[in-house]
Amino acid sequence: MSTSSSLHRPAPAWFGQIDFVLLGTSHPGNVGAAARAMRAMGLRRLVLAAPRDPDVCRHPQALARASRADEVLAQARLAPDLAAALAGHTLAIAVSAETREFGPPPQPPEQIAALACAHARADARHRVALVFGPERTGLSIEQVGLCQAVCSIPGDEAYQSLNLAQAVQVLAYCLSTHARSEAAAVPAGRPEPARPASGAFSERPASQAQIEAMFEHLERSLALIGFLDPRRPRKLMPRLRRLFARTRLEAGEVAILRGICSRIERHGNR
Repeated sequence: MSTSSSLHRPAPAWFGQIDFVLLGTSHPGNVGAAARAMRAMGLRRLVLAAPRDPDVCRHPQALARASRADEVLAQARLAPDLAAALAGHTLAIAVSAETREFGPPPQPPEQIAALACAHARADARHRVALVFGPERTGLSIEQVGLCQAVCSIPGDEAYQSLNLAQAVQVLAYCLSTHARSEAAAVPAGRPEPARPASGAFSERPASQAQIEAMFEHLERSLALIGFLDPRRPRKLMPRLRRLFARTRLEAGEVAILRGICSRIERHGNR
């Protein structure tokens, strides 16, 4: 056996709960290179949100840059926008070099890998999305606001620009490194700890679709009672998004908040 062969391991089961979401990609080669970076680390779930070319996964440049990671491209899911891409996820992580005034505090990839692992392993129903913005502009403030955590890849203070596929590679490698460290912590011959079954918890994190519906409901309710002026909203909703992002809302908690909003609407309409 070669010295390096012992470093290679099968992908852990929780990798199947991690999606790499690429938003608004414009270069087919970047999509293929990202697929290759993912597949080399054992990650296969690619989501393309509003790509410039809806048929990008069949583009010759994408296939060439994928370098035998064709299966990742073939199985990629398309979504019309970021909200639709994140609808079924219970944790969304924005990957952005820029700091955001009203976004969650940025974390380095190593911490994000640990966070993604812990969330995925907590329940087989959990889904984690790593969100990468368009090549030219990155993620907007509004798009970061759809996520509960932010990852920033540390670099030179004066130059922090990475190619899309390079950023994907960094995150994929950190996930793989965390998985190897986790596996190494289990003594040889001992089976991997069992993950909780789907029905093991009475509550689960709210999905992105549930959270977005809650924010829409909350905004309507606040406008109805005059607490929010739709013509001059200022920073109220971004601040509330930051507040709730720190709490990691559960589905039942979202239902309570929406019940409160419904009661406000009933009283307001009287």
